[in-house]
Amino acid sequence: MNLSLEVKTAILILGCIIIFIFGFSYLKGTSLLNKEKTLHALYDDIEGLVVGANVTISGLNVGKVKEIDFDENYDKIKVTFSLREDLSFSNQSVAQLYEAGLIGGKSIAVIPIYNPKNIIKNYDVLPSDVKPGLTELVNQQIAPLQDKIEGLLTSADSLFAGVSNVMNFETQNNLKSALEGLSSTISNINDLSSNMNRIVETNEKALNKTLNNLGDVSSNLSRLTDSLNQMPLNATVKNFELTSSKLKSIIYDLQSGEGSAGMILKDKKLYDNLVNSSEALDALLTDLKENPKRYIHFSIFGRKEKTN
Repeated sequence: MNLSLEVKTAILILGCIIIFIFGFSYLKGTSLLNKEKTLHALYDDIEGLVVGANVTISGLNVGKVKEIDFDENYDKIKVTFSLREDLSFSNQSVAQLYEAGLIGGKSIAVIPIYNPKNIIKNYDVLPSDVKPGLTELVNQQIAPLQDKIEGLLTSADSLFAGVSNVMNFETQNNLKSALEGLSSTISNINDLSSNMNRIVETNEKALNKTLNNLGDVSSNLSRLTDSLNQMPLNATVKNFELTSSKLKSIIYDLQSGEGSAGMILKDKKLYDNLVNSSEALDALLTDLKENPKRYIHFSIFGRKEKTN
């Protein structure tokens, strides 16, 4: 059968229109051949979600996002999406918005609750949830770190300001002077160490001899200690004890007036006689020294001296 050019042109145009409709529907995430359920979810923020984004259950693609717009009160974002007709779960299942990847935008994951009493129907509104993405998690971790860094920078700034106030011109000069003094002290210590080394090297023999003498002295002290240990100290101590007891007895006799010494100490009359005798004896000796002729008569010719 031969078709006219007009019929062929009409068939081509109709085919293009049908292909365009199917293609447009596919790009919008809808299908003209498959039966689907249409559901809704409300969100406060859907940044990154676009029409045609995937709707998944446990990672399996089961639908597409069909429409994004405000709800009737213009206080939330209403997302309309489709699901396969054969899926049956509770209308309390959660439509969770999640980040599909760093550059993949966002998608919706349905977390199903299987309850035969409340099976989903067309145009049901599912509870919504937003799962933090990698960007949000990074921001949550960076925010406290940012606060700490800001505090650290503030503290560092205060520290540098304090150091600047302390390290004025006078303080800097004092610090330089202290460092110069420290350097001089270290130099003097080095010189002293060098001098000590020279003294030790010069007098090494004398030091060695002195050390040897100290060793000999130590040996002699050790032998002396051994000799003292071997002495009869017990007998010596007993002799001292005996002498001490005898001395106590003599002192007791003297105090009690026994014996000649005790009687002299106790008898005042005898003491006075002894004193008088001693004085007379002293007078006699004095007169003997002054007038020896009274007591000694000597002559070569045997003539007697006249007495005065």
